[in-house]
Amino acid sequence: MSEDEKTPAREVIADYAQQHFRYFRTADGAVYAQKNGHPVARPIRSQGTSGSHRQELMVGLFNDGLGVFNGTAMKEALDLIEALAMSQPVQQVHIRVAPGFDGATWLDLGRNDGQSVRIHPTGWDILTPDPQEVCWRRTQLTGELPLPAKDTDGKGIDLLLRLCNFATAETECLAIAWLIGCLGPSVPVPAPFLTGPQGAGKSTGGRMLVRIIEGMSGDLRRAPKDEENLIAAVAAGWVTALDNLSHLTPDLSDAMCCIVTGAENIKRALYTDGDVVRARYRRPLLMTGIDVGVIRPDLAERLLPLRLERPGVRRTEAELWSEFAEILPVVLGSLLDLTVKVRAAEADIPTDLRMADFAHLCAQLDAATGLGALNAYRTSLDDLNDDVIEGDLLAQTVLKHADSLEPGAAQRMTSTEWLLCLTRLYAGEDCRPLPKGWPTTGKVLSDRLKRLQPTLAARGVLIDSGRTKEGRYIEMTRPAPPPPHPQEALH
Repeated sequence: MSEDEKTPAREVIADYAQQHFRYFRTADGAVYAQKNGHPVARPIRSQGTSGSHRQELMVGLFNDGLGVFNGTAMKEALDLIEALAMSQPVQQVHIRVAPGFDGATWLDLGRNDGQSVRIHPTGWDILTPDPQEVCWRRTQLTGELPLPAKDTDGKGIDLLLRLCNFATAETECLAIAWLIGCLGPSVPVPAPFLTGPQGAGKSTGGRMLVRIIEGMSGDLRRAPKDEENLIAAVAAGWVTALDNLSHLTPDLSDAMCCIVTGAENIKRALYTDGDVVRARYRRPLLMTGIDVGVIRPDLAERLLPLRLERPGVRRTEAELWSEFAEILPVVLGSLLDLTVKVRAAEADIPTDLRMADFAHLCAQLDAATGLGALNAYRTSLDDLNDDVIEGDLLAQTVLKHADSLEPGAAQRMTSTEWLLCLTRLYAGEDCRPLPKGWPTTGKVLSDRLKRLQPTLAARGVLIDSGRTKEGRYIEMTRPAPPPPHPQEALH
């Protein structure tokens, strides 16, 4: 055969690729490749060590006897494939959990054969998902989970709690509710904060909770120094676990709020002038630490404190993790069984809590098991409100002033007048110096009070603002207690 009759290498690669792979694009324009019949998708531009499409394409060509091709031919073929894929329908890729058809959800076990868990209204099964239904995205943070055990009779939950050092039964049921929430792709869950005295096993307990969802390779990590690295770590996995936190900067606190309830990050694409890269993220977050200092009110509404206690008997790391790896299939099977029961349970949606989806999940867990998770969640939020107030002198001063108001009374002043009033109340007759961070202008005070609104409302003090012809105002109200129920009045 003459040189003119030979098929160009780029055409050989392109023909082979289109025969053995399915190509599609996501909503942000990234093009993915999916081997025929396999649920795992890889970005065609990835050069990652977790297995790029370029690598699997080169291996396939070599194993099928078509030869080894140079980089130029491969690049030209992938350029053509990428251009053709831009006209294909949009499909989303998922990490670890995904919505499916007919109300089902999927859990990626991270296995090479693509086997996953389908959780549906009547139970759960181990299947290989149809690529048209679920496309899995794998990264270096995607660990492998064992095949969950069937017919566990719920004993896996007891085995897990026996290894953890949770201080109370209320803490245990909140941890279970959080694990169930992690299996839902569309339910925002508050971030557990594992706390307790030194030696209580906070890091070990955090690893156990993470590894139930992420496999034995899942681990805790130090908090990144900047938001960009934090977002990169969050986007590459499902559960993000930060260890040994001792201080939360305002920027890190705001970033954690976005991680829990969802946000989008946009930055300029590399080597371009006008293109941008969009990164949407909402992930389960877990933290450990003895004390993180002052907690901002908006983050407090998104936290789930889990207190641990020091164990009476110490065990070696090797013995502990060997037992955990042994019981993990049973733990996962029991968690899946309980998830099915909880999702089937009917319960009213609490409308007074910020994380309403998680509160509803707690109510469903109570309906299915009677554990009292919703009351435990409310109690944990009250404790966090106390922490916020104890760490904020302005909140303490506002509550002190509210005590002077009659029940049902309201007081309205401008922000500047409120600043003068509260400053005088704090300084007192001895004119003690104002603390660092005390509001210096009416605008700063107004902004601080807006952040404190939920915390103060939980303590029976309502803050509102508005405008009249005279100008803007801030109103403080101390609502009157509700009248007693007729049956209570008889007693």
